[in-house]
Amino acid sequence: MIRDEISVSIQTLRWKCIESRAYSKRLHYGRFALSPLRKGRANTIGIAMRRALLGEVEGTCITRVKLENIKHEYSAIIGIEESVHDLLMNLKEIVLRSDSYGIREASIYIVGPRNVTAQDIILPPSVKIIDTTQHIARLTKSITSDIRLQIEKNRGYIIHSSNNYQDGIFPIDAVFMPVRDANYSIHSYGSGNEIPEVLFLEIWTNGGLTPREALYEASRNLIDLFIPFLHGEEQNIDGMNKKKGSNMLPFPLSHVLTDTGETKEKIEFQHIFIDQLELPPQTYNSLRRANIHTLLDLLNYSREDLMRIEHLGKESVEQVLEVLRKLFAIDPPRN
Repeated sequence: MIRDEISVSIQTLRWKCIESRAYSKRLHYGRFALSPLRKGRANTIGIAMRRALLGEVEGTCITRVKLENIKHEYSAIIGIEESVHDLLMNLKEIVLRSDSYGIREASIYIVGPRNVTAQDIILPPSVKIIDTTQHIARLTKSITSDIRLQIEKNRGYIIHSSNNYQDGIFPIDAVFMPVRDANYSIHSYGSGNEIPEVLFLEIWTNGGLTPREALYEASRNLIDLFIPFLHGEEQNIDGMNKKKGSNMLPFPLSHVLTDTGETKEKIEFQHIFIDQLELPPQTYNSLRRANIHTLLDLLNYSREDLMRIEHLGKESVEQVLEVLRKLFAIDPPRN
């Protein structure tokens, strides 16, 4: 057991990592405390953090498997002990870690007879296997097994149709959730009118992230959700939002229609965040990873600059440009 205490002071608030354990490569535990909190605040923070830990923390997993000459999930594979279904379930359980977004390709190329484990997966450099001993299949004959894998990083989970199999390609129900469980409890101490509270957070992860990393990412995602409220200004526009069924922009029109000079325009564009543009999640994440958070940040990039951003393909760039043209009548310059 590793005990570690680190405190960070924000005025009078302090947080501590009280306990940190690694029961195995695929089960990590952490216990954290935040105090002192006024009555009621611990519950507010605890509810938000638990939801963010279970739903907002990103994970990496295998989402698609390609098997040659196999047409059905319940088919038997000659020379392999497991059925296709069992093979897919074993691959689904593989715990991965990746710091990059987008779709990655991996493969398993092995000659039997022998046991196949996670260690036999040929991975791209940006992806790491947490537990290389995880069982995948057992080859009982002298055959060559060639399996192609698709790996993605995302959040939440994706359920695929059980009939969506084509040309030996089998989608896997993906669970992008490195946090296995999260609980919180509240304890009061002291006496008098103001009784401070302590918030305790317990986090279990699958090893793809440590509990400390999961806590950091969940906190960061919560902060990102509230940033627009710090800068948003609700204003009534003459002729806008009064007619039933009129189209509403996701931000004040005064932030777009500026005619008082370049400085004012830059200030207004700085108050429009890219999450207000309703871009696809993958495009939004790619822009955010490139430290593009506002419309002003985005306008500092030319079309060619956007094409050079990692994981932002030509189609995504065209979507961004279409939004700029449609909402702001802006077309970024070419280099």
